[in-house]
Amino acid sequence: MDKKSTKFSTNQICSIALFMALVCISTLFFKIPIPLGYAHLGNGFIFLASVFLGNPGGILCAGIGSALADMFGGWYAWILPTFITKSLMGGVVSWIACDKEGKAKLLSVKTAVALLVGTIVMVFGYFLSGAIMEGSIAAGAAQIPGLVGEDIVGIIVFYILGIALEKAGVYKLIRV
Repeated sequence: MDKKSTKFSTNQICSIALFMALVCISTLFFKIPIPLGYAHLGNGFIFLASVFLGNPGGILCAGIGSALADMFGGWYAWILPTFITKSLMGGVVSWIACDKEGKAKLLSVKTAVALLVGTIVMVFGYFLSGAIMEGSIAAGAAQIPGLVGEDIVGIIVFYILGIALEKAGVYKLIRV
């Protein structure tokens, strides 16, 4: 996505909508319970959207797709914290991984660092949200191991699918 452009092309709108749906579905239907919530595969698709689309596509897909999953899953109290945390996560990953033209290389140190920083942002956001919502730092901290595990799986999903999509030529179609 061209960072200088304020208008979205039809291809960009469709790509953003597709990734929002993928984030929502992979978050909603592939769950493992952890304290205060659940781990899921959605972060892998957040990482893909953030690297493939850049910003603001990464922010939109991460925040809206994840918040929709909380809404459809009945986690209403978490919709706003999820929207904020995941939007920040997607934005940070895109900001670090992508160059001035909004493009990123899947297999680069820059992208790996972006994924790690995105993980830290997400873990801290949910730690803080959980501590505030439950009124206990211990409650917020209880979810940290599950969140880290969730993002390790997300990073693996990102690399497996990202490399496959790049080899299939899909990466070039999305980046138009």
